[in-house]
Amino acid sequence: MVNIVKRAHVSLTPSLIAVAILGLAVGSHAQVTPSGSMKRSPADVVKRYVLLDQKGARLDAPSFDTVLPYIDWKEEPAWGRVVVVQQTNVPEDYQKWEIINNLEVIIPVTFHVLGAVYLEHASFIPEDTVEEVRFHVKVVKNYWRIISPIIPPHVGLKRMMSFAREAEAKEQNEAHRTELASLIDSLRKAK
Repeated sequence: MVNIVKRAHVSLTPSLIAVAILGLAVGSHAQVTPSGSMKRSPADVVKRYVLLDQKGARLDAPSFDTVLPYIDWKEEPAWGRVVVVQQTNVPEDYQKWEIINNLEVIIPVTFHVLGAVYLEHASFIPEDTVEEVRFHVKVVKNYWRIISPIIPPHVGLKRMMSFAREAEAKEQNEAHRTELASLIDSLRKAK
């Protein structure tokens, strides 16, 4: 009897391991559903794009690839200005959207803006305001995609500060390092 139990345990162990690995690899239904799938809400696409933007995904070319599954353009313009935001709101309630048809909507997103960083001079201009951007979302090749507008990066305050710190640490020119230190100080005061 003990041998049968041991054999059953030994033969079940690889199966259990395979099931556990498969469970970890597959994860939740949200991970299986492709980005922008028509099975999901178009608001999910906008939320993900806005969140990645807040985390700085559009600040440099290598990280731009992370937003590609949510947009319908392939290149990011060169921006001289980065909008620094504190908070965003993407409404999930379709009654707050402008519904063009069942494959196209406009979703209004509000940003609590703290100001803007001008990259050429590494300066921060405070401007405490609320900005509304109307994201035009449409089904493109069976996926929800943001087709317009292409706005300057809207980056969270903490990420903008760490981006400026990274730039300061890499900067060789003393004058530019001083400008970046001043920018970091200005951002710190924006809290």
